[in-house]
Amino acid sequence: MPSFQELHLTLPTATALERLGWSPDDAAARDTAPTAARGHNLVAFTPPVPGYAAPALAGVLTRLGAGGRGLLLSPAGQLDVWGLLAHELAREAGLRVQVARGTARALRRLRANAVDLLIASPETALALLGRSALRMDSLAAVFLAWPESWDDEDSITPLMQDLPKEAQRVIYTSAPDRVEGLVERYARKALSVSGQALAGGPIGPVRTVSVPWGRRVSALAELIELLDPASLTIWTVDRSYHAAIALTVGLVEPELHLVTADAPAGGTIIAFDLPTGERLRQLLAAGDVVMLVPPGTERYAARIAEPRRPLLLPGLIDAVTNVAAARRAAILEAIEAGKPDRALLTLGPLFERYDPAAVAAALYELWTNSGSAVASPVPDVPATAKIYVGVGKKDGATANDLVAVLTKELRVERGKIGRIELRDAYSLIEIPAQDAEKVAAALNGTTVRRKRVTARVDRGPTRKAVRR
Repeated sequence: MPSFQELHLTLPTATALERLGWSPDDAAARDTAPTAARGHNLVAFTPPVPGYAAPALAGVLTRLGAGGRGLLLSPAGQLDVWGLLAHELAREAGLRVQVARGTARALRRLRANAVDLLIASPETALALLGRSALRMDSLAAVFLAWPESWDDEDSITPLMQDLPKEAQRVIYTSAPDRVEGLVERYARKALSVSGQALAGGPIGPVRTVSVPWGRRVSALAELIELLDPASLTIWTVDRSYHAAIALTVGLVEPELHLVTADAPAGGTIIAFDLPTGERLRQLLAAGDVVMLVPPGTERYAARIAEPRRPLLLPGLIDAVTNVAAARRAAILEAIEAGKPDRALLTLGPLFERYDPAAVAAALYELWTNSGSAVASPVPDVPATAKIYVGVGKKDGATANDLVAVLTKELRVERGKIGRIELRDAYSLIEIPAQDAEKVAAALNGTTVRRKRVTARVDRGPTRKAVRR
């Protein structure tokens, strides 16, 4: 059995990598760690999650330990995730990692020569370059993380033009076809490593939750409350987040399994990190899978999983604005009015080439960013209504009780149930306005916590007449 030191990693970096759960026997570690540690160019195709790049990043840090500075360019939303991973790998080696969320602190530390690895978005790196704090000609390595997710892939041209020819280039991508030009320009003669075996196409069904990178851990508690699983396994690429997950989830789910390899059979499996196609196949064979899908990873999720059924967390429902809800109601009204044949004729070829969800998202962006040229069709009625239910906290009722009655007894689709407000003597349930009267009538007279409840559409506080 090889050791990480045989893969050319320094002892402190190898120890950190093992602590995260990696083994020298892992194919990804054997392929990427020694290549990066020797200073060779590397292009790796993996899911768009920083954890997959841990062995290569360990190799880059091994080189920086011998002198030199490195730059890691990341999508802005992933900066903290990369920062956590880099700090875990660099801490015992005494390397100094700086995550640049802005320019002020990074500028000061760069000028003081107090940074070994700078992690920044391309925009922040360009700003630091413009202020002469970041010198590309002094870098030993540049790590490009999922450039297909950047706002503008060509924005790094001013950065790369002064990079020395001998400087190392490492590129991690989940869509190599979209970064071919980037690889050709900046990482020629690189070792190419693919960790994606997608034979047979996407598989499923898989439930998905769209959640920001920084909310993944806290969202788990909401998700578990929503799912109420009999048994729960959370799968991750490595152990980077295991302590935080155990602390957060352990409060609501004492019988928690945290795994980085095969998941045990049975129950619900939450993929905290996006899995490879082969790993997803194993997780689906073991139980029902829910994938967390952070911003910028939707295309990859669509490539490996089909059908996908989205779940909406209560905390995310609260964040939806009235305008967005009104637009959804307008779209629903257009759909129910009948098939828009002319639109389907125009869009048909796009549906054959792209995921219909991606086409719809692009059209929505065009619609909402079109300015005054196209008026937003906001309906006169509110998009949602609240149903008053005569049972509350004093009766021992919970949100799960109300959801169970609605979904199991009344057959209301889970996606139509919005925010549930539990008060002492009553509850308020958010429902699409067009369904509110029908659901309230069906709910009236049902039993919750052995109490026969009354239900009606809530009209809000009564307004007093104003004397003129």
